[in-house]
Amino acid sequence: MNNITQIIGTSIVQAFQELRANKLRTFLSLLGITIGIFCIIGVLTVLDSMKNNIQSEMSTLGSDVLYIGRWPWMDEGGEYKWWEYWRRRSMTPQEVKAIETLPDVQIATLCLTTRRMTIKYNDIDLSSISGYAVMNGFDKLQNIEIENGRYFTAAELDGGTDVVILGYEVYNGLFPTNIDPLGKPVSFYGKKFIVVGIMKKVGQNMAGFDFDNAVIFPYYAAASVLDVRSLNSDPSLIVKAAKGTNLEDVKEEVEGVLRRVRKVKPGQANDFAINHLSQVSQRLEMVFGTIDVIAWFIGGLSLLVGAFGIANIMFVTVKERTKIIGLKKAIGARKTSILLEFLLEAIVLCLIGGAAGIVIVLLLSVLLTYGFDFQVTLSVSNFFIGIFVSIFVGILSGLIPARSASRLDPVVAIRTN
Repeated sequence: MNNITQIIGTSIVQAFQELRANKLRTFLSLLGITIGIFCIIGVLTVLDSMKNNIQSEMSTLGSDVLYIGRWPWMDEGGEYKWWEYWRRRSMTPQEVKAIETLPDVQIATLCLTTRRMTIKYNDIDLSSISGYAVMNGFDKLQNIEIENGRYFTAAELDGGTDVVILGYEVYNGLFPTNIDPLGKPVSFYGKKFIVVGIMKKVGQNMAGFDFDNAVIFPYYAAASVLDVRSLNSDPSLIVKAAKGTNLEDVKEEVEGVLRRVRKVKPGQANDFAINHLSQVSQRLEMVFGTIDVIAWFIGGLSLLVGAFGIANIMFVTVKERTKIIGLKKAIGARKTSILLEFLLEAIVLCLIGGAAGIVIVLLLSVLLTYGFDFQVTLSVSNFFIGIFVSIFVGILSGLIPARSASRLDPVVAIRTN
């Protein structure tokens, strides 16, 4: 035990001596290990972070919510037939009322999204703003947080009152001097809407809603000035399943009701698409898997280059220490001791390169978290993968040089100049 401990200690010391003695050569050799470990651990960390962030957002939006409209989020088993989807009929309040009667449905609402709106307050104009014209229940299905003012009342939504809630960026654009916007009139679509609330900054979510650069107003207020059934309008029917129900069962029930209300004949394809967030997460899982394979491939190539570099260092080291090896064997050192000494030195060198790669990952995670507001999930298991891969590469790159050192004839080795 003491002998093994001594060999390990000696190997670590000699590895660092090699670093000091041949800085450039060792640095270049370790660079491949560092890049390889960085590629593997970095991509695994980013993928884990993205998965956790997506799961967190899905829990906020609700994994039990259906989004129904003309357009499927993913292709329906083949070519994406946009020319057919575009001609589908719009969703209407009639479908909402029919779906609300289902016992497995908790909430059903309608949201008409409009793009490239121009909003005006006094002499200030904002363009390229999104508008969400909504019905009752929308705030219970989306992450809407009111920072100032209030949300709509049921009477305002049902009566189509000309009231509006401003997104965070819209508010800052229209009221740059921090004027209290509540009760102030803003104009769009040729009408004046009274501001009743300001939303907190939330960013864009997985369902495509960007509330920061948008306004929310009642659906029936939009219906009074827009043709909500035209091909240029695509109201989205949003349905939340009741607690304890299976989403697929609810989806089938909703599909049956919509086919009946929209008078789709038996055998005909649906003239609507039912989407849910798990479709996105499933597609992302496939993308993540592909990225994972690419990262291992690139990392593997870098590790291979690094392994050849470490092997080269170890062959040179064996040659430089040939006489010392002969003296050790002459005084009784065993082959296994010599082999273990050089093998451990190669492993230590690879661990140094791997540790450098892990440190770079840690630094970049801090930068992403605090500089770009991307929450990075650091996994201990990923770091262990980096350590084990470094050890494995060290064994591969050091085995042949260590074996050749252990097989040296002591007499020949001592006589070597």
